[in-house]
Amino acid sequence: MRVRTLLAMAVLLCGVGCEQPKEKETPKDEKPAATNSAEAGDEKAKELTIYCGRNEEMLKPLLEKFEKEKGVTLKVQYAKSAQLAATLMEEGEASPADIFFAQDVSTLGFLEKEGKLAPLPKALLDKVPETYRSKTGSWLGVSGRARVFTFNTKSVKPEELPADVDALLDARWKGKLGWAPENASFQSFIAAMIAERGEEKTTEWVKGYAALEPVAYPKNTPLVDAVGKGAIDGGLTNHYYLFRLKAENGDDFAASNHYFKNGKAGSLVNAAGVGVLKKSANQELAQELVAYLLSEPSQKYFAEETHEFPVIDGVDASGKLPKISELNPPKTELSSLGDLAPAVKLLRDAGVLK
Repeated sequence: MRVRTLLAMAVLLCGVGCEQPKEKETPKDEKPAATNSAEAGDEKAKELTIYCGRNEEMLKPLLEKFEKEKGVTLKVQYAKSAQLAATLMEEGEASPADIFFAQDVSTLGFLEKEGKLAPLPKALLDKVPETYRSKTGSWLGVSGRARVFTFNTKSVKPEELPADVDALLDARWKGKLGWAPENASFQSFIAAMIAERGEEKTTEWVKGYAALEPVAYPKNTPLVDAVGKGAIDGGLTNHYYLFRLKAENGDDFAASNHYFKNGKAGSLVNAAGVGVLKKSANQELAQELVAYLLSEPSQKYFAEETHEFPVIDGVDASGKLPKISELNPPKTELSSLGDLAPAVKLLRDAGVLK
């Protein structure tokens, strides 16, 4: 068990540095220190520690609103989801974490297998479609993100857009693409491809793409930035990075998203999700935060501010996005993406990762 745990940790880290995550806390007015153990316990009951693999700039306003409405303090440690999962495993029962908020469900699947997550109430699980929640009920998605081909609108004509990821292997794209193979979302895409077509054919695709000499980026943001600035013609990424960079650079940012919508791995819709730690002493408050993230105002926040897909009925995606029902994602069970070991091994064997 211990060997498997360490192996899984190494897989999750796969190139991520070991710097410890830094704790971020929303500034609060000074409060007098608790004067006795009962008072200290009461203060602790109004406090949650979150290990968060999401972008701080995107998420902080929403968490601050929860703090204000509930009169609680959130201590948030931001870092990559894989790094935080490794930290959690190292800390064991001494970990202060109450909630794990992951960028995608692969990390939650890992923690689920390691027995770190508590079952969530049925009332919460039922708010989310089965596709975006754990079969065991230990985590659920709170927002969706689609895999897309982000392309430069000045160098790529509409008729040149690939029908699927296999069409990207054409010589037309040699030296003109990018990718982020160290990123967990790319590895989840490879895991979905393995589930779809097996390791042998997935290896053929990876080697075919590598033969095009794509520029390797450490994560999705610099990849999309390079597309918009014309350094490359395009790359596979998550859909929402485009909107963040357009907001920063203006409408002259020459990039757009191409959705494959063909039911294959290239049209994977993954989810950012949350789980409550089994060891947390604040289960009720932690579940309140999960419920808050699934509330209509929060889902509208994800739709309008972070340009992600809402996961509950009754809230529409931003007008800049297609309807999630139109994306035609593959039948891959997101729960199965919790083990990225085969995908990472495949990428290493293909010479893509060290």
